[in-house]
Amino acid sequence: MQITNRNLAGFTLVEIMIVVAIIGMLAAIAIPNFVTSRKNAQATACINNIRIIQGAKDMWAIESKKGSTDTPTEAELQPYIGHGATGKLPTCPNDSANSFATSYTVNEIDAMVTCNIGGANATYPHKLE
Repeated sequence: MQITNRNLAGFTLVEIMIVVAIIGMLAAIAIPNFVTSRKNAQATACINNIRIIQGAKDMWAIESKKGSTDTPTEAELQPYIGHGATGKLPTCPNDSANSFATSYTVNEIDAMVTCNIGGANATYPHKLE
């Protein structure tokens, strides 16, 4: 009678459990950082939109010879945004309605454009400083 010694290749249950535990710990560390990074990126995009709208508002006032108390409409700002006369106006990345009117409030020439979604009281404020 011949005894065969079988060396089966594979991982034991303990080894697999250790790998799963390590992956779980890495995910627990990484996922909150991804959420924070995403919120920071959205706030930065919104601040850049505010900067573009503010610049368009200033160009409109200069070319139209408007005073500091005049307020432009969306249609008047459209040519100065940079997407052409028929392009889409920018919206806040956090705006579920995806609409310029719900995202931003365009004030008088002397006042800053404000974000209606990520205001000054938000965790990640959308405010041009």
